[in-house]
Amino acid sequence: MSHIADIPVALLAGGLATRLGPLTQTMPKALIPVAGKPFIDHQFDLFRRNGIRRVVLCLGYRGEMVRDHVGDGHAHGLLVQYSFDGDQLLGTGGAVRKALPMLGDQFWIMYGDSYMDIDYKTVLADFDAHPQALGLMTVLRNQGRWDRSNVLFQDGTLVRYDKRAPSDDMQHIDYGIALLRRAAGLQIPDGASDLADLYTPLVSTGVMIGHEVTNRFYEIGTPQSLAETDAYLASGPPNQVRGR
Repeated sequence: MSHIADIPVALLAGGLATRLGPLTQTMPKALIPVAGKPFIDHQFDLFRRNGIRRVVLCLGYRGEMVRDHVGDGHAHGLLVQYSFDGDQLLGTGGAVRKALPMLGDQFWIMYGDSYMDIDYKTVLADFDAHPQALGLMTVLRNQGRWDRSNVLFQDGTLVRYDKRAPSDDMQHIDYGIALLRRAAGLQIPDGASDLADLYTPLVSTGVMIGHEVTNRFYEIGTPQSLAETDAYLASGPPNQVRGR
């Protein structure tokens, strides 16, 4: 069985965050103050509470500011390493591909603008129970509530995923937490790409399993969602039964 402290997180925090307007003209989204401290600090607190200890920060826009704030992660009880996009922003897929040498045989993928309070150990145990799977996607029964549903998940099976052309029978959404084995990461081409271009064929060929979660996600991608996340995190210590 895998030990959660040994599995690194590829935390994708390299985007331009243009929807936040002037807020991100001088700082990256990860450092936006939320409930009294930079958003990334809340994410790190969540990781530590769940036993996660290793993070590879995949950075692009103003990534040096994030590195200056986080350092080696010791102050957060974590070991933090860095992978920078370089001159060209690589997108979610390209950033993971570049970080592969630091990620080992299996790793989490999460987004630097999302707060997702679930039982991470249970998700990892499910992945361990399916050694033939190259990936695991967490899914939430969304029914169009927080964004357009893009996953067909039936009777515990991940049937279809399509981010760009979702169908009306899709009632779940990609929650934003995944686990991948290195063999899946190696399928990502060098250069810029989107993780959706990896996930869609993995799902269609049956080598990516689904794990349903029930706690909704919070994110800071728009001024409205930022205000909602600020209110949620300011309301008290988060736990895994809130936000259902």
